[in-house]
Amino acid sequence: MAISVVMPALEMAQETGKLISWLKKEGETVAKGEPLLEIETDKAVMEIESPGDGVLAGVKVQPGADVPVGQTIAWIVGPGETPPAEEETPVASGRKTSAAVSASAAVPVVAATQPASADIRISPKARRLAAERSVDLAKVRGSGPGGEILASDVLAAAESKPSAASAIVDSGSPIARLMAERTTQSWTTVPHFFVVRDVDAGALNDARHKLAPAIEKSRGVKLTHTDLLVALVARVLLKHPRMNASWSTEGVRAHADANISIAMAVNDGVVAPVIHSAHKAALEEIAVQRRDLTERARTGKLRPQDIAGGTFTISNLGMFGVDAFSAIITPPQAAILAIGRIAERVVPVDGRPGIRPMMSLTLSSDHRVVDGARAAEFLRDVAEAIASPEAWLS
Repeated sequence: MAISVVMPALEMAQETGKLISWLKKEGETVAKGEPLLEIETDKAVMEIESPGDGVLAGVKVQPGADVPVGQTIAWIVGPGETPPAEEETPVASGRKTSAAVSASAAVPVVAATQPASADIRISPKARRLAAERSVDLAKVRGSGPGGEILASDVLAAAESKPSAASAIVDSGSPIARLMAERTTQSWTTVPHFFVVRDVDAGALNDARHKLAPAIEKSRGVKLTHTDLLVALVARVLLKHPRMNASWSTEGVRAHADANISIAMAVNDGVVAPVIHSAHKAALEEIAVQRRDLTERARTGKLRPQDIAGGTFTISNLGMFGVDAFSAIITPPQAAILAIGRIAERVVPVDGRPGIRPMMSLTLSSDHRVVDGARAAEFLRDVAEAIASPEAWLS
């Protein structure tokens, strides 16, 4: 029996997906679970696996096309079987809708009603200036007798034209556009509040120096501060279920697992792949997962499961020399922890001035889910975990 290959919905608000490439040619045999095609959503480029065993047939969509979610784009058939006949569904191109097509088709009619430049009342000098300055006379309102366009009208229109310096040079990638849309939506609809705390990172540094050699030797991966923080924050979240929750139309939804999203910068925006069940993962496992996710993010090869299911986000800009910052929550998550660099500062040590490696933490929380006291208690426990990391990791 033929199995349809459809454009999957990998995100809640996804309407279309762009086919990047077929990893199998039509007529080739494919096994269930084997990579079949690559698609680009608003978030990342991902490999999609074959839904069944058989032969790839009836390919309807070629690379570069935008396809509505749920549309059949090919079939997996058995030996000697042919794809079922079905009515063709138009492929979206640039997300243009039928309304948009109708509107574009109406443009010539509208344009035909506009007066030709030869019929416009205009002085000879004004016509010459308009040609020199590439001014569209159809858009100039004349101030002379009977609406005649004067030289001053053309000069004013030329000055109001956008300069080359202000021209749009980049409309943004799908990832960048989605990031702009989602951060705007989050900032304007989620009631953010912020709690800030400076912590002594000396014990965190010591733990990294102590544990890193064994992990690098056994797993071939360098241990980072982010790895330690993912492990510690995930374990602290178990004590604070309200922080490991999401807002929904039905109310607050708690999560049993602490799935930590890690904000990562890529060429055209930010993605947040997920360390699943980080609260029970060994430190070396977190380090390996973080390395693999980073490599896939940078090469645009994130898989659907890599970005799904996050319950809390960590954003670390310390490697960029940032002291502190406030991050925007990723809905429907309840919070995001922004981490600054570790830097030596003069602070009180046993009642006297001393120099310690300090780090600033800024917790952004959704006030619909978390109140100030809960956020403060959570950040207090995170600070305690950073002060004694090995006790929390044992």
